[in-house]
Amino acid sequence: FPYTTLFRSIAAGEVVERPASVAKELVENALDAGARSVAVEVAGGGVDLLRVADDGAGVPPDEVPLAFARHATSKLADLDDLRRLTTLGFRGEALPSIAAVSRLELLTREAGSESGFLLALEGGRTVRAGPAAAPVGTTVTVRDLFFNVPARRRQLRAAATELGRILQLLTALALGHAAVAFRCVHEGRLLLCTSGSGDAL
Repeated sequence: FPYTTLFRSIAAGEVVERPASVAKELVENALDAGARSVAVEVAGGGVDLLRVADDGAGVPPDEVPLAFARHATSKLADLDDLRRLTTLGFRGEALPSIAAVSRLELLTREAGSESGFLLALEGGRTVRAGPAAAPVGTTVTVRDLFFNVPARRRQLRAAATELGRILQLLTALALGHAAVAFRCVHEGRLLLCTSGSGDAL
């Protein structure tokens, strides 16, 4: 067990360098799920809290645990899909990597489903799983980033710097996806809000 945990933490560092890395992976997943609105909530520059909520397709309950298996992905059906990628991500590394170095909750519900599903993990280990009330779409809440990798946490910049990197990323994604409404709140203060009208200006 200790070696497995150590392996996951080291491997996660290849994908998750800082809070902006987490934001990138989660928002790109939301866009790949067909979201028309993406709301990002941040506290402590994304170290204390980073929550991404979308109104996309949601995840079937039986596939939620699989989403945290390394290299498992629903974005490729066969090898030919590698020649015609239409998604922002496809390697299946993001969610397990983020979960390995944080306290993470994923709450999701598909359209037409009567209830949603909640999966909570700490350091990559499942601590809770089961049905839960949820809106259509997916909300991923990441708390205490790098709580179990103090050396990595010490390398982060001040909260304002890390927040600036998140905002820079979200601004670029919002410009590239003008038909999606983006919203970002940091500790109760609205920092970014787009209409999703399709007009980049």
